[in-house]
Amino acid sequence: MSPEGRGIAGGYRPAAAGGNTFRILHVSTGNVCRSPITERLTRHALSHRLGGLVTGDLIVESAGTWGHEGAPMEANAAAVLADFGADASGFTGRELLDEHVIRADLVLTATRDHRAQVISMGHSAGLRTFTLKEFTRLVRAIDPATLPPLDDGMAERARALVRAAAALRGWLLAPSPDADEVYDPYGAPITFFRSIGDEINQALDPVVTALTGVTAAR
Repeated sequence: MSPEGRGIAGGYRPAAAGGNTFRILHVSTGNVCRSPITERLTRHALSHRLGGLVTGDLIVESAGTWGHEGAPMEANAAAVLADFGADASGFTGRELLDEHVIRADLVLTATRDHRAQVISMGHSAGLRTFTLKEFTRLVRAIDPATLPPLDDGMAERARALVRAAAALRGWLLAPSPDADEVYDPYGAPITFFRSIGDEINQALDPVVTALTGVTAAR
């Protein structure tokens, strides 16, 4: 049986090409630090930009390549989310499964190794799998005027964004091998967790802006 979806609106609905559901999957190693922070900050930012009007058409979840199945997120990760006013409640870790990759419309990983692991699973994942920072770099180069308006549905806009990013990937290379990495804070003090949280939040900002057409309030 497929694991129950943990999206903004709850349960799982299979994604289909041209359908009304768009599923974002965040991937790290244990699914207790980086990917939970990224998942919940994404949800928080989307809800904030759209005035709490995010629907089940956009589902945000996470998993780990060596996921601690059923584990809570690390206490320091929850503390980082609290710093941003994001909800850490009800989270349980998951191990990355084929079905997670199959139904994801966009996979954002913490590192290049995670990206390689997702792509190696097959399922034509290459064109929709990026590191978070890689995707951010590509999104910054996309003219939002070329994306479908939000009136056409966020899923349609999101699919167009992924296609545009994939088309740019061979042209906008990382300035250094480390530029696309979000390092693992597992076992580190809260100060390092907070620096990673800031890093993730900054990387998410242009992505959420592109998805919603709404810039963050300053």
